Amino acid sequence: MRIRPCIDIHNGKVKQIVGSSLRDRTNGAEGTAEENFTTDKAARDYAMLYKEMGLSGGHIILLNSVKEENAYHRDLEQALGALSAFPGGMQAGGGITPLTAGFFLDAGASHVIVTSYVFRDGRLQETALRELLRAVGKKRLVLDLSCRRREDGRYYVVTDRWQKFTDLTICEETLVRLSGCCDEFLIHAADVEGKRSGIEENLVGILGGFQEKTGFPVTYAGGVHSLSDLDRIRTLSGGCMDVTVGSALTLFGGSLDLFELAEYCKSI
Repeated sequence: MRIRPCIDIHNGKVKQIVGSSLRDRTNGAEGTAEENFTTDKAARDYAMLYKEMGLSGGHIILLNSVKEENAYHRDLEQALGALSAFPGGMQAGGGITPLTAGFFLDAGASHVIVTSYVFRDGRLQETALRELLRAVGKKRLVLDLSCRRREDGRYYVVTDRWQKFTDLTICEETLVRLSGCCDEFLIHAADVEGKRSGIEENLVGILGGFQEKTGFPVTYAGGVHSLSDLDRIRTLSGGCMDVTVGSALTLFGGSLDLFELAEYCKSI
């Protein structure tokens, strides 16, 4: 079990947001979100800290849509600074396509993270997934299967900054099938992301059961706000699942110390 650090970038600034609040705006206006934390500190500074701590495998997410051209460009400038500060140490996601993936890898990303490109009209597009595999290879592709719970109690993958539901459910069958197409999964529980109110335990149970059977790498994010959350994730995954903590960190205005969390994960 490892802590995977994060750098979320929105409107050209490092932020922590309530995930379900993110909205695009058009006609030149910037996207909006309910913010837990924002800073003028550069993404590069966070990447340098993670490098000094030896915390590799984290993710840099550009939260603006590529359609928000000016805002996305500012996100990109921040992301490139972070990648150059920790080459090979972090993954990058946001606006990734077969045409842009190589750019991020060349800039220093260890992997590219993809969701929206491989979905159309709420359905997984096998052709698009194959295109990405040809462009970057399985070993450098992370599938972001971030999800939200629907009325039927199941978790469905969501795209477009977690606003559009797909018909793909998070279950063992889905995870086993898609594990053959990527190096690992990144899965945010979007309904609790940024709320610091506890993990989505039913989802963690599904992911943990899959991990105990397969050992395939999964990073869970969403709602972690205490050491007891980490204990529960460890129990439900047999100690296999990595975890991302964002808004709850002192780095981002919360109460949990990143160094202490990293040491705690090493000890369990």
